[in-house]
Amino acid sequence: MIKPDETRKVSDLKDIVFDKSCLINKDSVVYKVDRGIKYKDGLRYDETLIKPDLLGKEFPKTKGHEHPKQCLELIKVIKGEALFLLQYDDNGLIEDIYFIKAKAGQSLISPFGYSHTTINNSRKELVIGTWMDDNCSSDYNDIKKFKGFGYYYTVSGWKKNKSYNKVPKLRQEKPLKSNPKNISFLKSSCC
Repeated sequence: MIKPDETRKVSDLKDIVFDKSCLINKDSVVYKVDRGIKYKDGLRYDETLIKPDLLGKEFPKTKGHEHPKQCLELIKVIKGEALFLLQYDDNGLIEDIYFIKAKAGQSLISPFGYSHTTINNSRKELVIGTWMDDNCSSDYNDIKKFKGFGYYYTVSGWKKNKSYNKVPKLRQEKPLKSNPKNISFLKSSCC
């Protein structure tokens, strides 16, 4: 089943941006998601293109989301460079938060229960591909409630989001050493 494509404009990110001055360009496209490009054994492949245009003083990013606790997502950089910000939180108390810097050909797995967002930290287009169980959904509620993730990535570096009750120190992790050949582990029993 083909899923609808999504185009996110600046106005769609109004609740989660660091620099509200970017809202003057509310109709500018930040990113586009093409869903259901491929299907394999209950898994769905999507691609996301993130434009290089800054959101005021913040680098462009996806809205970010969390999946049900039993769902994993394999994310691979197809073109460009990305920062992936991942956090585990419980109603405003972030227990863990880290970022992964990846370039074309590198990938990561978003772990169970973590929210994640993709940041285009370059001045070129970024394209990522994702594989996940087609039955897994995305939840945007907490990201909106707390005005984004625990940190924003700006032209002057990482800035802590003060909307959370607890935000630990940000750490860096590495992308996967190699891309998985067999992705059947992404098939969940969550849905």
